[in-house]
Amino acid sequence: MNDPVLLGIDLGAGSMKGMLIAPDGAVLAESSAPVVTHTPHPGWSEQDPDEWWRALCTTCRGVLDISGIRPDRIAALAVSAGAHTQVLEDAQGRVIRRAILWNDQRAMRETHDLRDGDGDARILEIGGNRANPTWTLPQMLWLKRHEPENFVRVARLYLAKDWIRGRLSGDWTTDRIDAAGSLLSQADGAAWSPELCGMIGWPTETLPPIVGCTERTGHVTAEAAACTGLSKGTLVICGTSDTAAETYGAGMTTPGRGVIKLATAATVSVLSPQPHPDRTVINYPHVMPEMFYTIAATNSCASAHRWLRDTFFLRPGDDGGTVYAEMDRSAAQIRPGAEGLFFHPYLNGERSPHWDPLLRAEFAGIGFNHGPGHFVRALYEGVSYSLRDCLEALRALGLDFQTARLIGGGAKSAVWQQIAADVLDVEIEVPNSGDASFGAALIAAVGAGVFGSEMEAASAIGVRTRVAPDPDRSARYAQGYEIYRALHAALAPINHWIHAFAADTEGAV
Repeated sequence: MNDPVLLGIDLGAGSMKGMLIAPDGAVLAESSAPVVTHTPHPGWSEQDPDEWWRALCTTCRGVLDISGIRPDRIAALAVSAGAHTQVLEDAQGRVIRRAILWNDQRAMRETHDLRDGDGDARILEIGGNRANPTWTLPQMLWLKRHEPENFVRVARLYLAKDWIRGRLSGDWTTDRIDAAGSLLSQADGAAWSPELCGMIGWPTETLPPIVGCTERTGHVTAEAAACTGLSKGTLVICGTSDTAAETYGAGMTTPGRGVIKLATAATVSVLSPQPHPDRTVINYPHVMPEMFYTIAATNSCASAHRWLRDTFFLRPGDDGGTVYAEMDRSAAQIRPGAEGLFFHPYLNGERSPHWDPLLRAEFAGIGFNHGPGHFVRALYEGVSYSLRDCLEALRALGLDFQTARLIGGGAKSAVWQQIAADVLDVEIEVPNSGDASFGAALIAAVGAGVFGSEMEAASAIGVRTRVAPDPDRSARYAQGYEIYRALHAALAPINHWIHAFAADTEGAV
């Protein structure tokens, strides 16, 4: 194909995004459509797959309209989405229920039961990760116990990106990274594990075939082309989970290079030739062949930022983006340390390294001297301290880096960039595009043969900003981090007490 372009599609926490790129990495067009997350009960997080499809159709037509590019110029497309999130279909191909997302906390009891006896050690040994409410394994045990009528109807389990791709091409496969992310497979994602599936009575015949993330899985069908505006017959590549796609698209292609993400959740990732199974971190295979990446994650980042904006700063009629900019400017006026104001971003429990769904967020140390800017800066610092917790968990396993690529919506803030660099005491590079849809487009390019390898495709990744840590501020934040940790240790048992109190009084007038 002469003058080809590549399409990357990513399902995020709040939207479906599409990106068209040229083989040199130039972004030709971007478009997105919102997706609603439902929380019918505290700690629950669900989305409607049919809404994903509607958002995908809007997004595909959007990138084509914005770019003016003919759809037949698209050499290939690939899809990414959050790991662990499953779509369940019955024998007639009907979606059985809304998808349970990665940040859902309902499976706390199931997680505890799976860890009981030697289950904890066996799951870690086979699957390379510890059971937690974020994984598909305990979520499906919850389904068996609480919705048995749905459990027995399941004929096919899809991971989120695979269901979206299946609507485009009609195929039913997954990749090794998403397979590993279900905690129903071997640690390398090469095959489903009868023992892990047997722990919850999950029938392995409902699980899809496993292929490489750059494998060709089909072509856009006539029906999908009519809905999306894409050309019938467009090559479809398997794709992978969003974090794998975005870390690859950010340039994490060699061991020792890290990626920090400031998105709905915040993560710290580092590449390695082998997995590092441990109860404090997550391990996955990576887009780079024969490589794994170890990731530590905090549940709330941009989601906490949005909560602060919507709860305390946004007024009726305000433009949300303008309010964010005002918040950012106010935070820039506050000295490092926010004059003793601290924030723990545990708005929806916490993952690494605490793995405690009962933790709660708080601002601590409030005084009359604190104004709006202090609270914004304390939030930026609190998320960064939480990422320091994550980095320390990686360092305990012998994994470290001195330079990291910074991605996610929070990377747009120069104030937050500098705070992250200072708190973590690492040099930060902001790539030209750190979006999962960009990584998915590069995966599509490899699968289509536009590039000969994953490493060759990475030559299209550029850096637009470099931020060095300031030694004085890093020293200041090292002191603040000790206070942050001490506050966590003191408040964790009180958080559990609060959780029990709230559960006992739920529904009381």
